Amino acid sequence: MKNLLLSLLLALAGAVLISNTCLHADSGTDQAKSLRPNIVFLMTDDQRWDTLGCYGRTDVITPNIDELAAQGVVFDNAYYAVAICMPSRATMFTGRYFSDHQSGFTYPFNRTLPREEFAESYPARLKQAGYRTGFVGKFGIRLEDSRKTAVEHFDYFVKGNSVVVPSDDPDLKQIYRRDRPANERTLKKGDAMIRFLETQPAGEPFCLSISFDAVKNDRDRDMYAPHVEIFKDKRMWVPENWVEGKSARLPEVLDYCRGTYLHVARTSTPELYQKLARRFAVQGYTVDQQVGRLMAKLKEMDVLDNTIVIYTSDNGRFHGSQGLYDKAILYDESMKEPLVIFDGRAPDSQRGRRVDAMVSSVDVAPTILALAGVEAPEIMKGRDLCGLLDDTQDMSGWRDTVLMENLFLQEIFSSSKKRADAAKRNDEIIAGNRSYRTRGVRTERYKYFSYYEHSPVIEELYDLEADPHEQNNLISNPEFGAVLAELRKKTEELHAEATESREKIPH
Repeated sequence: MKNLLLSLLLALAGAVLISNTCLHADSGTDQAKSLRPNIVFLMTDDQRWDTLGCYGRTDVITPNIDELAAQGVVFDNAYYAVAICMPSRATMFTGRYFSDHQSGFTYPFNRTLPREEFAESYPARLKQAGYRTGFVGKFGIRLEDSRKTAVEHFDYFVKGNSVVVPSDDPDLKQIYRRDRPANERTLKKGDAMIRFLETQPAGEPFCLSISFDAVKNDRDRDMYAPHVEIFKDKRMWVPENWVEGKSARLPEVLDYCRGTYLHVARTSTPELYQKLARRFAVQGYTVDQQVGRLMAKLKEMDVLDNTIVIYTSDNGRFHGSQGLYDKAILYDESMKEPLVIFDGRAPDSQRGRRVDAMVSSVDVAPTILALAGVEAPEIMKGRDLCGLLDDTQDMSGWRDTVLMENLFLQEIFSSSKKRADAAKRNDEIIAGNRSYRTRGVRTERYKYFSYYEHSPVIEELYDLEADPHEQNNLISNPEFGAVLAELRKKTEELHAEATESREKIPH
């Protein structure tokens, strides 16, 4: 009788542990380790949040991602801390803001991330905790001794078309054979993803990160021919704030932003817009098919009910909205993040939910660690989303504002080969009022940001409840004076918090 009672108590304890979204960081028992979930982190490139069916689009075809959303949690107020690929990826690996890690494209924010700092990233921490770690695709960050560091922290690492580890896998060599069509780049990543799962030891937890080069609509290597045919004559949706020709509304300083002249060249007429919108849809569909392959394989392996799948992108893209083409500038088309998290362990009551809490891309790394029961290092600035995922979060203790930054300047990037005079060029750009470096905040209702190196400082303020497409700058409207003062203050406070540990980090 005593043995039966003990067995029932142990089963109940196990059920409670499984029902919690996040394992306790100190749960180091063999039983807890065996219950640690597998984690798959899917990231696309330049995929705007509203190019997915689960976010309301009806002219795209993303059934597998939509099903992931229907069985998971969709975040409706997720925003990038920075919206350009290298620094955004560094932020999601490390849980740190751009002005903190400073690992981007252009001086003085072009710091190589030291090995000791990447050792505190989510994949490194998971490997230390006993996870088998894998990476496939566009790595995209400037990392000290990158090959050696990758081998140190990943058991399986395929960067672009380069198979780093395991270097002797014949199946991987076949996937990345030289004669394979170039426009199958997304399929190759899907094949490498499946190969990782095929070689996964039973009973061992894994974390696999897949980074697609799609959905980058100016790259033919992601235009898989059979999928091109599906959208060949399709009429695509046009957003209300798409601008024909050059925008007269934008601050003049954005004439130095590549998004302005690329819009004129690529998306400034209805014909150009439709052509590239179809390219977005083609590439999004090809990625969606890989998500379908992933879910089918996890089910075949009988591990789906203990696997978490996270789907996001590295930044959005204007694609003609606001009269811009590219990314980085702090309007929502660039800054709003698609974020879907599926947890195979979750009960039916926690599935198919939408969360409107304010979350940031800086939250990705601490969330992954928390889901695995691994303590986040102190250097991480984000928050874990576990309480939002299982609907136990006390919202009175959650943030109501997120910090956003742009520290990229095209003029410095274009002259990056002349690194010796980067400092002089940077000073000239600022003195000449050509800098559009920006920082600001987003609340559920308001958006504020400033081009803080411009003299006088240029500011923008939007009431997104009344003006969701950010067309009416309220910066000079006295009715919003108190809101402006509060958001200016909040911007400085959050920026100070983001960079408070900079003096402790070697440069």
